[in-house]
Amino acid sequence: MRESLIAVFLTVVAFSVAAEARAQEQEQEQHAEWLFVQTAESVTLKDGVLTLHGISPSTLFFSDRPERIAAHGMTAEFVTFWQRLGDDSFGDDPPNATLAIVSNSVAEDVVLTLMAPELDGSTLTYAVTVLEGDEELEGGPCSLFVDPVGMPLTPVSVAGVSRRTTRRTVARMAY
Repeated sequence: MRESLIAVFLTVVAFSVAAEARAQEQEQEQHAEWLFVQTAESVTLKDGVLTLHGISPSTLFFSDRPERIAAHGMTAEFVTFWQRLGDDSFGDDPPNATLAIVSNSVAEDVVLTLMAPELDGSTLTYAVTVLEGDEELEGGPCSLFVDPVGMPLTPVSVAGVSRRTTRRTVARMAY
C-alpha cells in the first residue's frame, strides 16, 4: 500500500512538473521580427504624404536570431500587408519607419508612421504622421527602414501559420 501511494505521489509530481514546464515554454514563445528596407531614387514629404520616386521593385526584409532569414520580396506584395488585419498586422497597427536621406552631403532622418500605401508604377506613396524630424522635405536617394512586425515562431500558432504563409508567398515572389 505504501509503495502504491508513493507511485501515485510521484506520478502526480511528474505531471505537475511537466505541466509547469509546458506553461513556461508557452510564456517564453520566441518571435521572429521582420525588418523591411525600401530604397528609392528620390523622395518628397509634404502635407502628410511621403512619396518615394523611383522605388525599387523589391523590398528587402530580414529577421534576427534564431531564424536569420534575409531575402527580397516584390514591393507590390509588400504594400498588401496593410490590407491584412489582426495581431501584428500593419492594417491594425501601422508601423513606424525611419526615412534616411542624403541630400547636399547632409544626412537627414525622419521618423514617421506609415499608413495607406499606394504603388503606381515606380512611385510609392504613404499617408504619414511625422513623429520626429522635418514635416516637409525633398531629397535624393533614400532608404526607408520599416519597423519590425513580430510573429511567433511556434509552428502551430495562428501567427506561426501566417508566418509560414508569408514566407512561402515571399519565396514565390523573391528573385
